[in-house]
Amino acid sequence: MRAYANPGNRNLRAARAHFRIEIFVSITHSPRAVTTDNRNHHRTIRSFVRRAGRITPSQQRAFDTLWPMLGVDHDTGILDLERLFGRSAPLVLEIGFGNGETLVEQAAAHPDRDFLGIEVHEPGIGHCMLKAEAAGISNLRIIHHDAMEVLRDQIPPGSLVRLNLYFPDPWPKKRHHKRRIVAPRFLELVADRLAAGGTLNIATDWANYAEHIDDVLSRSDRFECVERREHDGDRPLDRPQTKFERRGLRKGHRIWDWCFQKTANND
Repeated sequence: MRAYANPGNRNLRAARAHFRIEIFVSITHSPRAVTTDNRNHHRTIRSFVRRAGRITPSQQRAFDTLWPMLGVDHDTGILDLERLFGRSAPLVLEIGFGNGETLVEQAAAHPDRDFLGIEVHEPGIGHCMLKAEAAGISNLRIIHHDAMEVLRDQIPPGSLVRLNLYFPDPWPKKRHHKRRIVAPRFLELVADRLAAGGTLNIATDWANYAEHIDDVLSRSDRFECVERREHDGDRPLDRPQTKFERRGLRKGHRIWDWCFQKTANND
């Protein structure tokens, strides 16, 4: 199985073409465009929207030169983690790492652990790879794909000691709540991929999303809440401050942090 590839200019153009195709598909599957052929077609609801972002020359260089070392292709095979990192170590997964500031900072602070980040936006991935290069770390890998599919297809069961979900898209409009990543199906996948005693760590600055997270997790028998913190910047010591957190605090938002542990009866 080939684990690495270089998504250079050709692959970046293909990704952008795929983005345009996704827009077309979303339009043709709108309620006003239902036909006999597509009426029964099942459409996956994604927790993100691919946004066309400008790749800077330095970020393009990161894709050209660093992706072969740091990047992991998405496929339907379970990852061989020892082969991927060149060792056996506890694995931490971060979903939606943005520009990679927390991912790189935590990987640098914990050289005894391996870190895997998932992100769909190319500029953020390029920025993260540049930060990883500057920090001189080797315990970090990146997947450019939908997190739900990565969890389903690539993460070995029981392999994660921790999953970080910091400031996911809150999808504040009611009609978009179905896109929120924190949902029963997501929790089932996460619980299956966490090791015994593993934790799911979530942060948000949206009050409505905080209520949603409380509600969904309270209904799950796969997790128990070991810490819930509502604050104005007094975040847990093991979580670096993020760009979205700083933005939320400037707007006067409160911050919510949770640590949920996988329940023992589900190991």
